[in-house]
Amino acid sequence: MTTEIDFLYLNERDMIAAGVTEIAECIDVMEETFVLLRDGDFKMAGANGNSHGAMVTFPEHPVFPGMPADGPDRRFMAMPAYLGGRFGTTGVKWYGSNAENRTTGLPRSIHLFTLNDTDTGAPLAVMSANLLSAYRTGAVPGVGVKHLAREDAKTVSVIGPGVMAKTAVEGVLALRPSIDTLTVKGRGRAAIDDFVSYVQKKYPQVTKIDVVDTEQEAVRDADVVIVAVTTGAGGSSTFPHFDETWIKPGALFLCPAAAHFDDDFIVNRARTIVDHPGLYEAWKEEYGTDAYEILGIVGTHFYDLVNADLLNLEKIEQIADIAQAEGPKRRSDDEIIIYSVGGMPVEDVAWGTTIYRNAIERGIGVSLNLWDKPALA
Repeated sequence: MTTEIDFLYLNERDMIAAGVTEIAECIDVMEETFVLLRDGDFKMAGANGNSHGAMVTFPEHPVFPGMPADGPDRRFMAMPAYLGGRFGTTGVKWYGSNAENRTTGLPRSIHLFTLNDTDTGAPLAVMSANLLSAYRTGAVPGVGVKHLAREDAKTVSVIGPGVMAKTAVEGVLALRPSIDTLTVKGRGRAAIDDFVSYVQKKYPQVTKIDVVDTEQEAVRDADVVIVAVTTGAGGSSTFPHFDETWIKPGALFLCPAAAHFDDDFIVNRARTIVDHPGLYEAWKEEYGTDAYEILGIVGTHFYDLVNADLLNLEKIEQIADIAQAEGPKRRSDDEIIIYSVGGMPVEDVAWGTTIYRNAIERGIGVSLNLWDKPALA
């Protein structure tokens, strides 16, 4: 057996050439990933094996020179995972994040992904991962659209027009080409204009775009609603609130970010779906009763209601079960569905492995040598 180890380096141009922006394929890969999650053929970090990852944050008032002060999205994060099935690989996404990056033309977070051989631990690839992360994030809501959005959907609404919403709306439009109307609710004019321009250039099928001032205006005619607002420090009082009376019958809510619904609606009339129950169990262990206030992910509040004996646990469905169910996936044309999306490193491993194998097949990327023979072994 040779001791030589080479790995593939893929920059952002290489990632695009290898198919990282192919949203429809990514949606299918995410669906496959959720089935492996449900069946248990995976491992993430933490004692429970379900952790989102490990995070480094900074104090509000550092006492050491050179240590950063806390600020919006100021953190470092490592997200490791193993995924079985036909993937059989292990990887980690590592990123630093700072909202101030946007003032210099950089993305808020800068991502790198390393894919490893599960047996030896040797690196297979090191990848530019901003697009990898963005497209798997957009594809996860897409699994819900594939199975649960009305087939005759005409209008998609976006609350929080940023990068997350861009790839999510790509997934929606790829699966429901009948959609011709977009409604946008944002905070800053620059972000709204950038988002509208992005959709206009990429999706001529969208012939009507409305920019509105309130959540009520945004959702009243929407068949699919994407909620992609960054969580603020003020907790649930700052989350976008959606009154049941505003919502169009049959609407599908895609919630990869902060969202607030009335408890009575969640408990008694909404259909509640999550990506992976184990993720919410891990967050409960890590954040306790504050998970919803800190993270904003609505699925954490579903489990708060279960713990308060207000919601039956069986009412929270798993997307993998819906994807594999026979027959119609919607129960009625009028049911309102809330699909909670948390984001997990197994998703990066799944899409990263797919892109790596595409790159090998297409001869893309630069081979780099780790060593011919290790100096210490």
